[in-house]
Order: sequence, then C-alpha cells, then structure tokens
Amino acid sequence: AGFAEIGGEGVERQDELLAAVRRAGMRMVGPNCLGLLHTHADVRLNASFAPNMPPRGAVGLCSQSGALGVAIIALARRIDLGMSSFVSVGNKADISAIDLLEWWEQDETTDVLLFYLEAFGDPRHFAPVARRVGRRKPIVMVKAGRTEAGGRAASSHTAALAASETAVEALFRQTGILRAETLEEMFGLARALTQQPLPRGRRVAVVTNAGGPGILCVDALEGAGLEVPRLAPGTRATLNAFLPSAASSANPVDMIASAGPREFRAAVEVLLRAEEVDALVVLYTPAGMFVTESVAESVVAGVTAAREAGIDDKPVFVSVVGDEEETYAIRDDHETLPAYRFPEEIGRVLGKMVEYAEWRRADPGVFVTFGDQSLAEARAIVTGALDERGEGWLSLAEARRTLEAAGLTVAPGGVATSAKEAAAIAKEVGFPVAVKLASLQLVHKTEIGGVVLGLQDAEAVEAAYRGIEERLAGMGRADAMDGALVQPMLEGAAEVMIGVNQDPVFGPLIAFGLGGIHVEVLRDVAFRVAPLSDRDASAMVSEIRGHQLLQGYRGHAAADIAALEEALLRMSRLVEAVPEIREIDLNPIFALEPGHGYRIVDARIRVA
Repeated sequence: AGFAEIGGEGVERQDELLAAVRRAGMRMVGPNCLGLLHTHADVRLNASFAPNMPPRGAVGLCSQSGALGVAIIALARRIDLGMSSFVSVGNKADISAIDLLEWWEQDETTDVLLFYLEAFGDPRHFAPVARRVGRRKPIVMVKAGRTEAGGRAASSHTAALAASETAVEALFRQTGILRAETLEEMFGLARALTQQPLPRGRRVAVVTNAGGPGILCVDALEGAGLEVPRLAPGTRATLNAFLPSAASSANPVDMIASAGPREFRAAVEVLLRAEEVDALVVLYTPAGMFVTESVAESVVAGVTAAREAGIDDKPVFVSVVGDEEETYAIRDDHETLPAYRFPEEIGRVLGKMVEYAEWRRADPGVFVTFGDQSLAEARAIVTGALDERGEGWLSLAEARRTLEAAGLTVAPGGVATSAKEAAAIAKEVGFPVAVKLASLQLVHKTEIGGVVLGLQDAEAVEAAYRGIEERLAGMGRADAMDGALVQPMLEGAAEVMIGVNQDPVFGPLIAFGLGGIHVEVLRDVAFRVAPLSDRDASAMVSEIRGHQLLQGYRGHAAADIAALEEALLRMSRLVEAVPEIREIDLNPIFALEPGHGYRIVDARIRVA
C-alpha cells in the first residue's frame, strides 16, 4: 500500500518505482499487491504472502486484491482445485490483466483462467485479446464494484475509474467471458470446466433417488435457460427394465429411496447413451439404506464405462444433498466429477457453461467496413459545430447531415425557418406530413406542443408552424425556435431505436431496442461496446424481448432485420471515427418491410 491508490505522493512514488524497474530492463507486478506463485515442477515459485502452495493443476488466477487472492488460494487447497499460477496484480502499474491473458494464452500448463477484478485498465485493448483467448480457454471473472458504493470503494482501492455495469455486461457478452456472481460460483465453474467436457447442447437429464431435490434441480436448470426434455420411449423402456414399479422413468428420473449403487450405475450409463441428452445431473440424498461412498463409486464407474464407449462430450454433475461432509468431487483413476452442495448450484454453473460453449462454437464474426461512408465529412460537421458553439447538441440539420455522411437512412424532409418554407417542403415530400420543432435549447418537443402530425395541406402546415411559434412565445421562449423539421408521415412494420453513450472507461456503448414510448416503458434494450462485429449486431437485434414483433407477429408485417443490423454496424463505424460524439438518440426509427430498409425519423446528437 501507499502508492497510486492513495493519490498525491503515492502516485509520484509509484511512478518513481516503475521508472527504476524499466531502467533495469525488467517488468513489475503491482505495486500494492501480494506477489505471485507458480506450481509447475520446474519452477515451484512462491513469491507471495500465501503461506502454502495450492495443488498443482491447470487453473490460472489473477486477483486485483492481494488479501482476497491469498484467501482464494487457501480455498483452492481446501477443495483440492489444482492451480498452475497465481498473480496479485494490485495497481497494475506495469503488468496488467491483458498481459496475463496473453501469457496464459501460450502457457501449456493453464487451461482455465480466473479473474477477480475491481476495475478495467484498458478495456478497449482487453476486449480483442479476451475474445481471441476465450475461443481456446474459458475465462471466468468476478467483477467487483457493481453498485455505486462498490464502485467508489473499488476506485479508492485501485485508483481506477469505475465502469458502468451495463458496459461490463456488454463486454462479457461480446468476449465470451463467464461472469461469476460470487467467488463460490467462480470456483464452481472452475471445477466444472477443468473436470468435464463442454456440453454440445442444452438438453439435460436428471436422475435422483428423491423427488424434492429433482424438482428443485429442474426449476434451476430451466431457469438458466436449459431444457429438461422428455426421454425417448426407448430410453424409458431400458430404464423401466431395472427400476422398481414405483419409480418414474420420466425426466427427472426418480428412482425412489430404495435405489442403490446398482441402479445408479445402470441409470447413468443409459442416460449418457441417450441421443436426447447433452448433459447429466446425478442427485443422491443419503437415505440410510446405502453407504454414500458406494453410491458415489457406482456413479463414477457408470461414467467411466460410458467414456470408454466413446461418449466423451457429455458433462456429468453430482450433488450429494444433505451429506454431513461437504463433497467437492467424486473420482476414480480415470474420471473426476464435480460435486455441489445443492442442485441449484448445478443449474447456474451448467447454464453458463452452455452459453460459453455456444459462444465458442459460433462464427466469431467480422468487423465490417463500408466504402460509401464519408466519415471524414461526418467528423468535419461535428468539429465545425464545436468550433462554432462549443459542446452541446447538434442542430437538426447538422445531425441529419452527419448521419447521411455515415450512410444511415434519414427520413426525407427538411428544416424550414418560416411557415412558407415549411409549406414548400411539405409539397415537395408529399402529404400528409409532420411538423416538429427544431431547437438547440429544447430537447423534448412533444411536452411543449412542438410536434404536429397528420397535416394534409399547405395551409395546415403553415398554421402548425405558426402555432409552434405562438406556444413558445407564450412561454417566453420564442428565441429557442431555430425552425421546424417537415417530414412525410411514415408507417413501418415496427418502431425501433438506436442509441450511443460514451462510457468513461469503455468508450462508445451502443443500444438497440423497440422505439417510441416502448423504450422508456418496457426498457427492452440490448447493449454492446463498440466496435461491433456483424455477430454483435445480429445478437443485439435477436436478443430483445420484442424480437418477435420484428419477425412478424399476428398479422403484423416483418421488419427488414438485415437493414437494421447494417444500421448498427454503420453507427459503430461512425462513433469510432468521430470520438467527439458523446451521445446519440435515434428514436423512432421506422423499420420497413424486408427489402425496404428503415427511416430515421428523429435524431439527436450531442458532441464535446
């Protein structure tokens, strides 16, 4: 302690230390850390304050908190989780989490990467590295500082800015990082990932000797987005051949309390061979009829037999419910099965494993460029506005020109500065039209009567323009009117929105959701951190709850989803190329039918 985390003299002290290290041609871990260790037989290094080495294994751990890191090492020893290395990075003045990712990427002794972080140093560099490494080795992270108070504590602890929780979640989705809510869950995931194969699908079979734990397990599995399917007739017939008549061969398979080692082994082998099963959960509640160890041995023997028969892509999880001694794994010479205290834990762990497996199998996506984008022109518009007026909102005309330079489709129309000009624009674009207040000072137009819809002729347009002038004059805000935007009335398959907000740590955070009033009422919005790949854009559109509406629902026309995905990609390129853009709100966007694109109706852009 006593370095950059305390500010002032601590920052100077840290800078002096780092300069001395670099003059010597070395790298530095920390400061404000508890050191590092490596368990490989050729190294056996313990340069930390940890009193004991953890068991040797394939897990690498990076902890921003030194004291917590030592506690985690002690826990690893208690649950017999093998570790390859541990690094307490502290203030990350030199060696960072990114450096460790790149080191572990090429380290053949490390298969699973664990992180406890309180703040990201350079997430825009971290993201592409994590995306690349995560396709080969799973990354599990506990990100502390989720709440406002936690963020303040993390900042004072590590002298780093706190990122928004929305941006953190978006980054994890894009990079395949498995987020653990607690340290306990992090170790539960680590045990599963090091001891079992990744599941090939979402279908889970459950076998139990007690109904209650089976029901809890099914609820947890389905709550995690997994499926507990009906077993095939052939599978059920094979189970019924050795189960007592009172048992149930449905899923979950309830073998009742009389089930012993023979039944458990047979059921495990049958279910792992079943084509309709991708993963297996085994629940055992000690009933006094059998020794727990004998049942555990039979379960492992059944799994081993299935593996020898070539079934090596289905993970198996165990929970000994109510056992007096907590069990973390059951094993023989060939197989290790992760064990958990309660079946709900298995649901959470398996759900995240499945999500990671799907992310890893999917196409990684590409970062698309567009030859028709005039991004230099867009930036010139923005910097010109900044030079003229300083930070703030672009005018409607400037916002439209900026979007058009990026190749985004703005609804036809124009900004008028008189009633006569408004009528002329209306005649050009075609009736009926809408007239909307254009103002740099007033952002919300509807509340002050600044939006008039469905105007059928030039006289109505002129009257609407003068009406807006009169309402502002009555409020003493006549000077706030810069003109009015005249647009044709549009109809689309759906209204959506695209937004951008600059996160202080992550940079541009892009949002997509249902538009109009829905965005404020339903808050059905997906987020990603720029830059977006085509896979990111597709996921954003498909993961909102209102996606069914965009596909066409109960007689409503489908929207041009491909065009909306392209709009997201163009927006990503725009905000990357014009860093002066601090905020964008495109709402509503009328999504037209497939092949007809979309039209941006309202646009606000704030620059600084």
